[in-house]
Amino acid sequence: MAIEIERKFLVDGAAWREGVSRSEPMRQGYLAGPPAARCSVRARIEGEHAFLNIKSATAGVQRDEYEYAVPVDDARRMLATLAGDLVEKVRHHVVVDGHLFEIDEFGGANTGLVVAEIELDAVDAPFPRPPWLGREVSHLARYYNLHLATHPYARWSEAERNADDAA
Repeated sequence: MAIEIERKFLVDGAAWREGVSRSEPMRQGYLAGPPAARCSVRARIEGEHAFLNIKSATAGVQRDEYEYAVPVDDARRMLATLAGDLVEKVRHHVVVDGHLFEIDEFGGANTGLVVAEIELDAVDAPFPRPPWLGREVSHLARYYNLHLATHPYARWSEAERNADDAA
């Protein structure tokens, strides 16, 4: 079974941009998901590559995840004909002390939201905390891409943007 251990953080400021080694535009849409299913199923196009991803619909640092490469033309068709609202972002790769942070700079209805993710080998694995790494939002489902597709950041209230409880 594939298990993903990932921590998510809001990003403070723009100092992280100095460390970007690669950036990739992404478009993704959800083909199935909660509340009818116990998982989300999404198609994602990353530059010239495409993937079908199945992830357990649980909030937290550790979740089941399966990902399979698919032809880009198939993914384009899935996004055009099967997906609901899309999430658009640019994923920037920033390495800090040998650890890869994937920084998602969202566009469209999620413009203004910047989230850093780091995948770890264990839930309690140590990792660097660069000054631009802000508040942890790993347990807040509203920061998951599935939620951002249906409830974009532009429609959030100030209270939602600052709340620490799961939404």
